[in-house]
Amino acid sequence: MTPESRKPSGWSNSAPIVASLRGIHLSHGKAQALKNIDLDFPAGRLVGLIGPDGIGKSSLLSLIAGAHVVQAGRIEVLGGDMTSAAHRRANCPRIAYMPQGLGKNLYPTLSVFENVDFFAQLFGHSRTERERRISTLLAGTGLSPFANRHAGKLSGGMKQKLGLCCALIHDPDLLILDEPTTGVDPLSRRQFWRLIDEVRGARVNMSVIVATAYMEEAARFDWLVAMDEGQVLATGSPEELKARTGEASLDDAFIALLPDEKRQGHRKIVAVPHGLARSEDVAIEADGLTMRFGDFVAVDHVSFAIQRGEIFGFVGSNGCGKTTTMKMLTGLLPPSEGTARLFGQEFDPSDLQARRRVGYMSQSFPLYGELTVRQNLILHARLFQLPKNTIAERTAEVAKRFDLTAVMDITPDALPLGIRQRLSLAVAVIHEPEMLILDEPTSGVDPIARDVLWENLIELARRDNVTIFISTHFMNEAERCDRVALMHAGRVITTDAPMAIASARSVDTLEDAFILYLEDAIREIGSSPEFIPVSHHSDIVDGAMPSAPATTPPAKRHPEHIFDVSRMTSCMRRETLELVRDPLRATLAVLGSLILMIVMGYGINFDVDRLTFAAMDNDHTTISQNYVSTVAGSRYFRERRPITNYADIDRRMRNGDISLAIQIPTHFASDLKRGRNVEIGAWIDGSMPERGETIQGYVEGVTADWLAQEARLSPDDGKDAGTFHFETRFRYNPSVKSLVAMVPAVIPLLLIMIPAMLAALSVVREKELGSIINLYVTPVTRLEFLLGKQMPYIVLSMLSFLLLMAFAVFIFGIPFNGSFLGLLVGALLYVMVSTSMGLMISAFVKSQVAAIFGSALVTMLPAVQFSGMIDPVSSLSGPGAVVGRIFPTTYFMVIARGTFSKALGFLDLLPAFVPLLIAIPTLLTISTLLLKKQER
Repeated sequence: MTPESRKPSGWSNSAPIVASLRGIHLSHGKAQALKNIDLDFPAGRLVGLIGPDGIGKSSLLSLIAGAHVVQAGRIEVLGGDMTSAAHRRANCPRIAYMPQGLGKNLYPTLSVFENVDFFAQLFGHSRTERERRISTLLAGTGLSPFANRHAGKLSGGMKQKLGLCCALIHDPDLLILDEPTTGVDPLSRRQFWRLIDEVRGARVNMSVIVATAYMEEAARFDWLVAMDEGQVLATGSPEELKARTGEASLDDAFIALLPDEKRQGHRKIVAVPHGLARSEDVAIEADGLTMRFGDFVAVDHVSFAIQRGEIFGFVGSNGCGKTTTMKMLTGLLPPSEGTARLFGQEFDPSDLQARRRVGYMSQSFPLYGELTVRQNLILHARLFQLPKNTIAERTAEVAKRFDLTAVMDITPDALPLGIRQRLSLAVAVIHEPEMLILDEPTSGVDPIARDVLWENLIELARRDNVTIFISTHFMNEAERCDRVALMHAGRVITTDAPMAIASARSVDTLEDAFILYLEDAIREIGSSPEFIPVSHHSDIVDGAMPSAPATTPPAKRHPEHIFDVSRMTSCMRRETLELVRDPLRATLAVLGSLILMIVMGYGINFDVDRLTFAAMDNDHTTISQNYVSTVAGSRYFRERRPITNYADIDRRMRNGDISLAIQIPTHFASDLKRGRNVEIGAWIDGSMPERGETIQGYVEGVTADWLAQEARLSPDDGKDAGTFHFETRFRYNPSVKSLVAMVPAVIPLLLIMIPAMLAALSVVREKELGSIINLYVTPVTRLEFLLGKQMPYIVLSMLSFLLLMAFAVFIFGIPFNGSFLGLLVGALLYVMVSTSMGLMISAFVKSQVAAIFGSALVTMLPAVQFSGMIDPVSSLSGPGAVVGRIFPTTYFMVIARGTFSKALGFLDLLPAFVPLLIAIPTLLTISTLLLKKQER
């Protein structure tokens, strides 16, 4: 297909285009997402990308939005090259991007108002203008009553409306929506598109590009791009695509556009009636099933019965309780109330025989990626305890039935989504269950794969009399079921045959009937409605989105700055709000260091005292007893009962009862009086060499003191005494207690690890949640984003520092002798360094687990080994010396110990401030360069 054929009918070469793609290739690792895309998108039109999940729609939209780097080819959007950072920066305010996923670009702990206000600040609106626009948008979308509700507590439809408000706050010329209604109930989908129509009516020049999984939605678009496996199959209006293929529906037209090898063997689904009148055998029954999670009622007294051999559909939006109900029916969740009966018996999840009668296929496809298809099937056969002599035959039978024979030695990760789906179904039926429960098995799968699955399900139900209980978002699938239950807000609204439900409401389709039932349910709930109809007044037209020509110069619309304080402040405020509303994270940030200080302050103690010892006195004289009493009276040793023999020494030292055994020989006293050589045996526990050497020194010291005392008391006192006297004094720590040295050293350790970890998590958390997309597609710069992230953790870290100081002085009793101002300034510089290190670490990792591990490793190891905590930096050599001289903990260690023990003043600490002052901009610069403004 040539580029000319990929333009709308009636399009001339001079007609405006909003985006042009030439020779686009994109790969994610080894997987190629897009292949040689040549495409023009018309301006001022509603354009749809159609196709199953995983065929490149999201990748294409992220490239157009500037969220993903262009790997190969050329993309022009709004008249400029998207590989140019200057063009992206200048035109960012003209583009709005809603990524795939319910509320993925939102912040769940922020309220509805705060989410929209955050985006408005990023796009430079004044406070008055923000309030006016937000009020208009919330009123127009029906979200005004929920302005103070946290985004995380909204329903799926409300999240999508809120996401749209955030996207429209800055009057974009190009609106990009990636599957905005996937997982949303029909009523919310209808309201969402009504809202889009109103927005387009207000801004006639605005272009809208949408990816959708629902063909009934695509039928309302102006122009469509059908895609498969990263390539464009065809373009044109819905009517043009249907006319080109000769099909009556878009679903069938899309299938007809697929390559011949994919359509080979495909046939339209013909549902065979179940004949409910002839079957009264109930397979599974829910009676008042209720599930509560704290105060939240996820499933509210759900009751229904499914007959044997019936295909029973469960229809409802994400979060309405379908999956929870299914888990209670399969024993994966114990119900808070009510019962589940399987074939007339109350279901006992611990009964293996009962579980063998049920097969369960979850949304996530329960496969083991490291095992082959054959190994997955065999493993599940063994888990259900099939006889060993039948497993091979049963595996081959299932593989043939679900067309898996050619891929038996391939791992699931290497298979297309449709084949993985068939494998999951094969795994679920390997043990020949009588009841099959499938939770949204066709989500994201192409139409042919969906039809193949339904062929298998209909065959299982009609030929093998297997009862099928399936949940789905697709109304055309629900219409294939014998009966369906419509569910909303944890309750079953109605249960009947699909056409009977439609007839009862005098409408033509199940979707129209479901919408009417939802509206009735909403009116019944009343006190806490989840959906408010979109207003039809002109506020949304005349307020937030005045009509503006697409040629409005971006510089006049939204002035760009290299660094904008208001944008940084907005990021800082948002991070602070999230911290305040996450009490666990905030508490750990402040008190985590205090808890670790208690553990480390008492645990990392090199004082060796109160050691247990016992004596084997073979002399039994007053002098020998006096010696033992002298050892026991020192602060280093505590005496245990006497030793009886050598075996007793070995036994008691093995079980840890004593660390030292003293053996006093026979004739000890007499030999001592006669001036003969006297040998005292000292048996020391040497399992810890350093401790053993310390014990040896203590014993020798106590013995020397005792001998000197005995010499002074002897009749010949002073006869051979020398005139030289040597006396030792210790400065800064006269009592030579390790606690005095260790507590000030623990403070730098904690202030390097915890703040770095928190700062790294703050960025990586956004990567995991997907809200990092807001950095890619809004005017906020990398430095503004990082500083906004950093500031709250600097404040928290300083609060933590003050608590550590108070604990050290008042609880541990460590004397503080130096300049508190010097220590305070040093701590401020130090936590700025440590949080900057965390930001730098966040550029390399993508998961919070990796962020925690990486931060701990990068900070603690050099801080303990090379920063002078144990050994002076001056004593290090080689790479260790280099690390010690450049690592920031080295200098704050000097500041902490100097102010606590050496009474250093502010001016004395200035040389230690300089390296920290150099490290702050250096680390921030590196972090800014490493953090990407586009996904790669």
